[in-house]
Amino acid sequence: MSNRRAASRVPEMSWFAWGDPSRAEPLSEPVRALIAEALGAELRDLPPVAESEVRLPPSALTGEARAALTAALGGDGARLRTDDAARLRRSAGKSTPDLLRMRSGAVPDAPDAVLFPAGHDEVEAVLRACSEQGVAVVPFGGGTSVVGGVAPLRGRFSAVVALDLRELDALVSLDEESRTAVLQAGLRAPEAEELLAAHGYTMGHLPQSYEYATIGGFAATRSSGQASSGYGRFDDMVVALKAATPRGTLEAGRAPASAAGPDLRQLLLGSEGVFGVITEVTVRVRPVPQARHDEAWAFPSFAEGAAALRTLARSALRPTTARLSDETETFVNAALSGKQAAPGCLVVVGFDGEAGEVEARRAATAAALAAAGGTALGSEPVADWRHSRFHAPYLRDTLLSAGILAETLETAASWSGLLPLYRAVGSAVSEALEGPEGKAVVLCHVSHTYPEGASLYFTVVTAAGADPAARWDRAKRAAGDAIAASGGTITHHHAVGADHRPWMPAEIGPLGAEALRAVKSALDPAGILNPGKLIPDAE
Repeated sequence: MSNRRAASRVPEMSWFAWGDPSRAEPLSEPVRALIAEALGAELRDLPPVAESEVRLPPSALTGEARAALTAALGGDGARLRTDDAARLRRSAGKSTPDLLRMRSGAVPDAPDAVLFPAGHDEVEAVLRACSEQGVAVVPFGGGTSVVGGVAPLRGRFSAVVALDLRELDALVSLDEESRTAVLQAGLRAPEAEELLAAHGYTMGHLPQSYEYATIGGFAATRSSGQASSGYGRFDDMVVALKAATPRGTLEAGRAPASAAGPDLRQLLLGSEGVFGVITEVTVRVRPVPQARHDEAWAFPSFAEGAAALRTLARSALRPTTARLSDETETFVNAALSGKQAAPGCLVVVGFDGEAGEVEARRAATAAALAAAGGTALGSEPVADWRHSRFHAPYLRDTLLSAGILAETLETAASWSGLLPLYRAVGSAVSEALEGPEGKAVVLCHVSHTYPEGASLYFTVVTAAGADPAARWDRAKRAAGDAIAASGGTITHHHAVGADHRPWMPAEIGPLGAEALRAVKSALDPAGILNPGKLIPDAE
């Protein structure tokens, strides 16, 4: 089959908020007053400035570099943009610190140009030109990073460009016999699912960034989705990868499994654009499920709910989706949906597949949860969760406008270390934010489970205070230090970017950092690719 593109294209996100700001509902005064009372603080509005008030530094791209990059793009000058609108929209990701900077109009790190290559060969040509001209390159997909992964840092270079991959948006091929699909990296997730569904297939990958994130971004950050218990993480789905580097093309993956040395796919999966720019991803696909069933269960405590999920994670008939909210998150989510909270903690399980398979897995899961002390609640609580699944970032923006920080952080640990890590991070964040400017409410859930352990996903809600960026930085550093000290990973699926980089030496050790720098030197000797991300500096 020839390249196919989706009938509808996902638009780019707002420059100062997540997605389409019109989807963010304003906060009523009674609710705002209630939140202020719970946080023990006065709130002050944090509205965004008008786009016309944002001032970007002038482009530092030299005429020589511009000419070389235009030539790399086939001589099409329209695909190299230096206007403020294009540069502004690729100046940051979507973390709370990113949004605070953008809303204030202080954007000192805008890219000097935005490039729109039309295919792999043009990406490779751009990287060669940037290497020769001494221009840093930041690959840009959906712009959904919440860890500084797309920040246009220039490092030691005088200029930096954003490499927008939106033109690489095709389903290249579909092998129905092998059940694999080759997808270009700039394809947004909804577009990919539309193209696959036309042939009766799906990836089953549904992270919260789903509406805007790209295939290349999923691979470059080792993304996990809400149905990872059944479909696996995105890196589990990847059969092969193709990437452009300043030194040429790197292709990895030729068969379902291989013993031909170390798996080079692992150099690109999670590489965050520092080794090369992923341009094509071959993924496993599955038939669109014939049936779906959801159930909710209540457990007396977070510890008992976690023990039940551990049992499911080791079951041959595990659910497609398995999620556990702690007591605080259970209460808050119920309040947001206008419902009475289940006692204790809420567990959500879901099943996709053929009708008979779904029923068998449902019955086995129900028996296991009941034996672990759970109480069945039916399907309604899951319907509420699915309905609000992609609304949470908009609620965060609404709260931010009202002077309330509501940000997330995540980690993972073995089952034996999970509860100590849960307590350590919650305590560290609460202590870091306790003071004259109020306190924090910390929520947590488990959303990804493995036979050996699970993830922890925290949401922190606190008043923005006089210096919101410093206030969140204090919480983030306290959480990162607690994670490192407790033996958790600094990131389970948000990636490293610039924000988690300070904890990478503790994560991988000095020899591991040296190995990453050696790979970087081999593939990107000039060091132009996404400087300041992922790899620790040499001491």
